[in-house]
Amino acid sequence: MFSNHKFIAFETIVVREIRRFTRIWLQTIVPPAITIGLYFVIFGNLVGRRIGEMGGYQYMDFIIPGLIMMAVIQNSYSNVVSSFFSHKFQKSIEEVLVSPVPNYVILSGFIVGGMARGLAVGAIVTVMAIIFSDMEIQYPLITISVVLMTSIVFSLAGFINALFANSFDDISIIPTFVLTPLIYLGGVFYSSQLLPQFWQVVSKMNPIFYMVNTFRYGILGTSDVDITWAFMMLGVFIVILYSSCIFLLRKGTGLRS
Repeated sequence: MFSNHKFIAFETIVVREIRRFTRIWLQTIVPPAITIGLYFVIFGNLVGRRIGEMGGYQYMDFIIPGLIMMAVIQNSYSNVVSSFFSHKFQKSIEEVLVSPVPNYVILSGFIVGGMARGLAVGAIVTVMAIIFSDMEIQYPLITISVVLMTSIVFSLAGFINALFANSFDDISIIPTFVLTPLIYLGGVFYSSQLLPQFWQVVSKMNPIFYMVNTFRYGILGTSDVDITWAFMMLGVFIVILYSSCIFLLRKGTGLRS
């Protein structure tokens, strides 16, 4: 439980983070929504007609969960990494660190801010998906749980990236060379059952593969992974990443000259 002054600090950080991306919504919310909309039109509608079915579902319905999850992952990550690094670059984060606010409150504020942007874009993409298809959520609790946990995981990952980044170029390296390939190879556009046995095994080493398939199970009721195992993995990732963030903050990694 936060005490009164800790809650005020937490609320201040969250409100600031939300205002930060909503103030420039034409740059932070609209572009990713348009990009995902193009995926719906090109891959789901035009290409999907030729493909027909995937995993027993119309191709459009099959890719919708993956595209929603893609939006949540990319925006949760990018919001935290860009915001925290900007504060670090401008030296304004030093004012927060010297204040009587615990590290976990500072971290929680940035994480919730990242979640807010990821979920906001995810919600817009979901509305667009409803327009393009007759999507029905089979297991709402699983769907909500996995999207919340995924947004936490990538908000924490973005925070770590921001701590180690020394320039604005550094905050784009991980999204470009690590995050994007993992997303596209995470079963967003295809079922792992189509892959040769070797590549099925390789796919199971990709954490995003579990997130996408668990989310797909919540919406469609089908998945290429064990749901219980996927939730356990998400829980472990959250604990490890959160502990790492707290440790790095206490150590002052990337914050002390």
